[in-house]
Amino acid sequence: MEKLKKAWSAEKTNQPGLERKPKSLFSDFTGFGLKSLLQLFDKVPEMLNGSTIKNTVAVVLFSLMIGFTQTAMAQEPNPEQCQVRFGVKGGVNFSNMYTDDVDDENVLTGFHVGVFAKMQFNDNIALQPELLYTTKGSELTYNNAFAEGTAKFRLNYIEAPVLLVVNLTDNLNVHAGPYFAYLIDGKATNDSDANFFDSEEELDNDDFNKFDFGLSAGLGFDFDSFSVGARYNYGLTTVGKDRDFGGTTYTFPDGKNSAINVYAAFSF
Repeated sequence: MEKLKKAWSAEKTNQPGLERKPKSLFSDFTGFGLKSLLQLFDKVPEMLNGSTIKNTVAVVLFSLMIGFTQTAMAQEPNPEQCQVRFGVKGGVNFSNMYTDDVDDENVLTGFHVGVFAKMQFNDNIALQPELLYTTKGSELTYNNAFAEGTAKFRLNYIEAPVLLVVNLTDNLNVHAGPYFAYLIDGKATNDSDANFFDSEEELDNDDFNKFDFGLSAGLGFDFDSFSVGARYNYGLTTVGKDRDFGGTTYTFPDGKNSAINVYAAFSF
């Protein structure tokens, strides 16, 4: 009897009329959500073991990227729907540099502007590379062996995010991916208890790391050729370089870029 049940089950599976239906985007996202939660749970002991908010954010963003990639691989491209649209975008930045203790009062307001291309593979999945001019920075309070004070940094980058866009509905999308940035220039105003540290100067390769890299994730609302949205950029590289003073090595500034972007975009 058991052999007959197995044979009947195998025969039913092979019948054309009883084939499984392709998974919908909703079912893909259900799987994505479960997988991402499992990945997060695997990291919970590490996050609770003396870690900070920045580790939690990194794990969440990385899990989102993995989940989006899995969702994209599950969706087959439709040649009839594949198209490329170009556009311009711009908006406001709320930036900071995070360290072990993040102080939201140190947020600086800036802007970003640039161009993008959106390569639509089907109704649900698109790839969106961008090329942006963006301003970042922070106001940092420091206290080291040499001085104590406050420094305000304004950094200007050419930034290139590469985002996987997943349409949840006709008008709502989520997007995530890495970004790469190159520092063009910047200024620093320093107010220190040591007078010889007070200055305003041009920043160059000796002051900052020229390259920045990080993760981006956000939400977008699409209305034909017009879009609005918000995105969080989480830097993974230290802004300042290692310095040596009196035989002691230190990093200044020792923070990493963190920014919230609110944007509007037009495509054609």
